[in-house]
Amino acid sequence: MAKVYASVVIDAPASAVWSKVRNFDNVASWHPSIRSCEIDDGRSGDSVGSVRSIVLAKDGSSMREQLLCLSDFDYTCMYCVLETSLPVDNCVATLHLTPITDGDRTFAEWSADFDSNQEKEVSEILSQDFLQSGLDSLRAGFLNT
Repeated sequence: MAKVYASVVIDAPASAVWSKVRNFDNVASWHPSIRSCEIDDGRSGDSVGSVRSIVLAKDGSSMREQLLCLSDFDYTCMYCVLETSLPVDNCVATLHLTPITDGDRTFAEWSADFDSNQEKEVSEILSQDFLQSGLDSLRAGFLNT
């Protein structure tokens, strides 16, 4: 099993960052690689078990992900990838925020575990083109606010 990881420090309180990322269907508002995101079957974006359909900005390809865990107490969400064009299996990702008391900032980390017969290529795509770019964009959204 492969693992990819990205992190950033955001100059905003964890509660403010969490309010932006906690709804599973809100990812298109802060992630540059995502053109659109909708929850299937009319469920809410904070309902464990909900499935989101994502259209990627780069090539219009789609993917589906299911929310496995959402904790307002721990500022954590976990989800699995159900369908994607990437050659991955058993992909589970976690987005976690940790309050930094020095300056009321946030340590944001995003990781994913997966199986793939193209581990190196997929790791590069996931870590740089998806996880890190998403966190960088999230951080940029809190600059000068």
